[in-house]
Amino acid sequence: MKVICGLGNPGDRYLFTRHNMGFRVVDLLADRWGLTGQGQLRDGAALLEVRLPEPEGRVLLVKPMRYMNRSGGPLRAAIRQTDVDPATDLLVVTDDIDLPLGRVRLRRSGSAGGHNGLRDIIATFGSDEFDRLRIGVGRAGEAASHVLATFRPDERDLSAEMVALGADAAERWLRDGIEPAMNAFNGIEVT
Repeated sequence: MKVICGLGNPGDRYLFTRHNMGFRVVDLLADRWGLTGQGQLRDGAALLEVRLPEPEGRVLLVKPMRYMNRSGGPLRAAIRQTDVDPATDLLVVTDDIDLPLGRVRLRRSGSAGGHNGLRDIIATFGSDEFDRLRIGVGRAGEAASHVLATFRPDERDLSAEMVALGADAAERWLRDGIEPAMNAFNGIEVT
């Protein structure tokens, strides 16, 4: 089984904020696979398990439904009864203020880079050894206010393109692994 975990904040108030890019990617994957509305809520996470044709196989989509800085517990609960090895079978999708809007970056492991959701997952798992897909949302002003704001009207189309690009990158990760996904997506700049 592979797991794609999108990070965000629950509730309609946060739906289209910069911080919810991970949720939006997971939602788009569910839409692409014809599974919207078929998930369940368990142990603080929205879960949707699907069996895709090989080579992808079984995939669990996870959205921790607690606030961003408490993402680790629901993610750990979601995978505790599976054979998932976070170092090889987990992709965490999140926003990144250090990347401009229009860029994505896949990485095999690394620090939280100031991201509270990643920080909590690292603390919960006791390791930073998991794949991550960061979607650029740019930086402006105070970080917390920026990520909790919605995209400006002139950014909305590009943000939707970035969600689609993130879903494409996640599907490539599922199919081919982290290295081919990194090679295919890390140099792309959408304008």
